[in-house]
Amino acid sequence: MSKLTVAKFGGSAIGVNGSSIPTIIKRINKLRENGKVIAVFSAPLTMFNDKKTSITDIILDLGKKSADGQDIDLGNIQNCYNKILEIITTENKDESTKILESMLSKMRESLNDAKSKHEFIDETRAKSLAYGGEILMSNIMSLILKSHEIKSESIELENWPIITDDNIESTNFLFSESNEKVAFLENLVNQNDVVTIGGFIGKTSDGIVTTYERGGSDRTAADLGILFNKKFDTMIDLEKDSVVVSADPKIVDEGLEQVQQLSYNEARLAGMFGMKILDPIAIKEILENGLDLSISITDMYNPDKVTKIQRKTDNKNGHPLKIVTGKNNCSIIRMENSMAQNLLRSLESEKRYSEFIILSPFTKDGIEFSRILFLDGDYVKRNEKYLLSFDSLATIAYNRGVITLIGDEMWRVQQIASKASSKIGEAGLNILNMDAQEETSRIIIVVEDADDNVAKAIIAIHSERQKIKFI
Repeated sequence: MSKLTVAKFGGSAIGVNGSSIPTIIKRINKLRENGKVIAVFSAPLTMFNDKKTSITDIILDLGKKSADGQDIDLGNIQNCYNKILEIITTENKDESTKILESMLSKMRESLNDAKSKHEFIDETRAKSLAYGGEILMSNIMSLILKSHEIKSESIELENWPIITDDNIESTNFLFSESNEKVAFLENLVNQNDVVTIGGFIGKTSDGIVTTYERGGSDRTAADLGILFNKKFDTMIDLEKDSVVVSADPKIVDEGLEQVQQLSYNEARLAGMFGMKILDPIAIKEILENGLDLSISITDMYNPDKVTKIQRKTDNKNGHPLKIVTGKNNCSIIRMENSMAQNLLRSLESEKRYSEFIILSPFTKDGIEFSRILFLDGDYVKRNEKYLLSFDSLATIAYNRGVITLIGDEMWRVQQIASKASSKIGEAGLNILNMDAQEETSRIIIVVEDADDNVAKAIIAIHSERQKIKFI
């Protein structure tokens, strides 16, 4: 069976105005030595108000202004792509210019729709993001690869292989429908060394353009891995500016260690609780399809450094506490257990929403209550009426920060929960809730989301990590 690598390059990997594209070309050249490559691209970064900003965020801002009736200026987007086009050789220059003009024209049409409708939602929003971001970037990258004598082609929206449901702004992958549409892409893969595709974007069976949630390019890579698993010897490679380490390096600057391997469970938990390793829904989709795909997190600047993610790890002698991470802006809902079960079924079947964790239940006055930790407080606020419809007496606690210890082998560590809570106490923080379950491979500690409480807690617990001994 021929080999296929689905390689994803996010906005940070592309760099400001495409500054890291020469490195991407080197990586793709290396990857195609082993077989075919499908390269998934996010929207690039640019400088906006003296800050590194994703083109996605600029388009979202333009959409809001259009919906408010304001005039818009595409200058920042145009300038970003013009700088990227400087990499393209003369023979592909005219085609690249035409593509840029065509895509930006389609994006402007969508923004004008937002202006006339006084709203920037649904397909209007999705088309603006697609034509100004991922679809445009993948087309340009194909021409850049051709300029470097790499046989490459990009796939257009009319032949899009990622078919989704009709939740337009936070959509969900449909395997059977996508599998029926994948033949065109498969032919492109067979005919070229590299095929480029935009991440984050989907289409319904009726042809409506949709988007995943932010970070959805990881899901695109996973979905392609699922679709091609039986057609090629397929692996997923997420190219980043570093491998996975034991805590966020923006928070912890001492004692960080590279994580060599993660299980699906560990990676999913880390992603849910704040580590930008990969979108946890990507793993959920792989598991739902009964697969065990090999996933690599590669440091694109030092590709010998790799974190491997697989269903089960084989490094039983590795450090039992893999990662200490944290997340701000969480919420906890408390409601009667029977009513909570109805809510959970609705979230799964109707909303297809999974960014929550079920904490240990408790009993009060002979009534059993469930506690559900939502990892996005804004989602709870937007859907408060829906959530409380299941139990009008339920309570919602906002402004919760969550620190999470992750490791499938933490059960081998003596007194890890007490040591972690002790370190938080020494840091002057009050623990509002603590949930430790051997079966779930994680320990959750809840504090008030105020000031830098979460960061302080992460630093405190990570400092203890080097002292942890095995049973």
